[in-house]
Amino acid sequence: MKKIQQTFAVPFRYEVLFTEGIFEPNNPCFADVIEANPHGQSPKILFVIDEGVVQFHPQLVSNIEHYAAHYSDRFRLVKHIITVPGGEAAKNDPDLVKTILEAVEQERIDRHSYVAAIGGGAVLDLVGFAASVAHRGVRLIRIPTTVLSQNDSGIGVKNGINYFGKKNFLGAFDPPYAVINDAHFLLTLDDRDWRAGIAEAIKVALIKDASFFELLERDAAAVASRSLPPMQEQIFRCAELHAAHIRGGDPFEKGSSRPLDFGHWAAHKLEQMTSFRLRHGEAVAIGIALDVIYSHLDGRISEEDTMRVIRLIDTLGFPLFVPELKAHLNEPGHPYSVLGGLEEFREHLGGVLTIMLLDRIGHGVEVHEMNPDLITRSILHLEELAAGSKNKVPALSRAD
Repeated sequence: MKKIQQTFAVPFRYEVLFTEGIFEPNNPCFADVIEANPHGQSPKILFVIDEGVVQFHPQLVSNIEHYAAHYSDRFRLVKHIITVPGGEAAKNDPDLVKTILEAVEQERIDRHSYVAAIGGGAVLDLVGFAASVAHRGVRLIRIPTTVLSQNDSGIGVKNGINYFGKKNFLGAFDPPYAVINDAHFLLTLDDRDWRAGIAEAIKVALIKDASFFELLERDAAAVASRSLPPMQEQIFRCAELHAAHIRGGDPFEKGSSRPLDFGHWAAHKLEQMTSFRLRHGEAVAIGIALDVIYSHLDGRISEEDTMRVIRLIDTLGFPLFVPELKAHLNEPGHPYSVLGGLEEFREHLGGVLTIMLLDRIGHGVEVHEMNPDLITRSILHLEELAAGSKNKVPALSRAD
């Protein structure tokens, strides 16, 4: 027998930048991240933009064109700027991948050129996936425009689209070349999208940083009233924690542990069951509430801390319950039972089911099985809590 043992390491480095007015000519932030190609020439850039962003920022395309003219010594803007639908629709249509790939081919975007994606997390996922498979990977600049994408998905290393009716069935781990967060994009978000991204901040605070959770509690009313400064602080802190986890853990998820998916096993299933009527962040907020209650009923976290989490979610204006949570609970194999989300989550992870629960605020604990009866009880408790008010919530009773 002959054998060659191959081992090598590849370092990845990218910046996450925070700015305002990204395409103002006096703001060099975007131009400064562009690197000349090996022959010293200005590289090409293909822009793909979320239609919703263009709708709320009608001058965006002309601003990009003027910016490119101002920095023509740094990069060359290709003639076609692509717009694609925003939201989950972007990830449900494989033809959009083809559209982007055709543009990459027609505009001769090579591995020293750039694709710049402007939009929410779904559009960034779509464009990132297309960029990762074109020429085995062209340079991607992400410009997230929602709270959710600025504090979480936009700074990570994952790309993907939905397929076979399953979330992120097709995808790739491919770090971006750079991420640029512009706070001005947040000002035109509707209330649902403004709120939705805070769910990921709650998630990372609960499993990693109790002091961050306290900050979220302190600023909840101000953020719910759309105050920008505390939102910017939350986004930075959340992004910082996500980035630290990615560089210090298992960035390409070779194992079965995904602590940053706390609350997500039910959330992904709820998105599917509601035909994506629920925003991702809204589904995550419900999934967090469900898993926190489960953690309490399983004897892991105190009632006081449980209710702090529930009250924070409620204060921020998230729904705590949707009817789909109770659908087909006695039929765990039913395609529209939330319990089916456990098996789909295990399949997506590969190997052993690994779920993050809480033993206290700021500290998560991994488990490898969940009790369906206790999940059902948690759902019923959550329904009861949702029917109450912020000032009067029913007491919880733990499992014996």
